Amino acid sequence: MKGYMNTDIGEVAISQDVIANYAGSAACECFGIVGMAIVSVKDGISTLLGRENLSKGVEVSVNANNEIKIKLHVIIAYGVNISTVCDNLEENVRYKVEKSTGMKVRKITVYVEGVRVTEQ
Repeated sequence: MKGYMNTDIGEVAISQDVIANYAGSAACECFGIVGMAIVSVKDGISTLLGRENLSKGVEVSVNANNEIKIKLHVIIAYGVNISTVCDNLEENVRYKVEKSTGMKVRKITVYVEGVRVTEQ
């Protein structure tokens, strides 16, 4: 299902892929996030995604009330407080997606798929 944004001159349909790309990009801007991840169902192994595949680490659904639910699969930096990073991540993604789409983000679920040591 597509989301809809009302403007002064009409209604704009927004695909779930566009929302997923935007959410993935906003997530990668957050401190402590190494990147988005995709989990192999067959192996149960998570893989760090490149910038061109950010939406594959994001699941988006839009309900009949034009509200968004987002699931983010992330890899975080070693040594950071996971809870604090996830709180910041949720706040940043919610703000940026709501601001850009004009739609309400009803729920964000964060799945930490791995931890990576990063260079300072």
